[in-house]
Amino acid sequence: MTPTPATAPALDLAAIQKLRKVAVGLALLGLIGLAVVSQSIGGVDGRWHETVETIGWVAIVLSIVGRAWCTLYIGGRKKAEVVDRGPYSITRNPLYVFSFIGAFGIGAQSGSLTIAAGFVAAAMLVFHFTVRREEAFLLREFGESYAGYCARTPRFWPRFSLWRDADDLTVRPALFLLTIRDGLVFLLAIPVFELIDAGQAAHWLRVVVHLP
Repeated sequence: MTPTPATAPALDLAAIQKLRKVAVGLALLGLIGLAVVSQSIGGVDGRWHETVETIGWVAIVLSIVGRAWCTLYIGGRKKAEVVDRGPYSITRNPLYVFSFIGAFGIGAQSGSLTIAAGFVAAAMLVFHFTVRREEAFLLREFGESYAGYCARTPRFWPRFSLWRDADDLTVRPALFLLTIRDGLVFLLAIPVFELIDAGQAAHWLRVVVHLP
């Protein structure tokens, strides 16, 4: 059945989001594979390893909280209006910015800043292409209103001088809780990398290279 004009844009956006999730999943699997055959300098019990892990844990918590905060503003409104208040007043994609922080936190559970940087680079690459597609959809949907928003607001890196808040918010609890649930998946990185550490310490996994 040929989509009607009312449903076609929504389907386009849904396809973009699905593609993004698949691409992120593949990138994560590849980087976890690298973590299996590598180890941070100083070994799994070294001070460097433990420090990087702790920084990563803080980054994961910040990412979960930040993504939930963004959902308070955008939840259920992305296809209905141009949201330009709160975190969306200083960057067009604050959810993705907090996802970059989460990607760093996940990679940092390896104890290696190199792998953490690799997770961030992979997330940025995937989101760069998906954001371009999302922006094309929003430009078709909202025209000059969205074009003006793009002209004054950075795509990713926040410009704090632009901050504007909303007088009130209509919160959709289901979407807020869904974002919390999705964010909590980041915490799975902790037991996954602990298992890798245990396997390497027991020499069940062969370490090919040590990374800072």
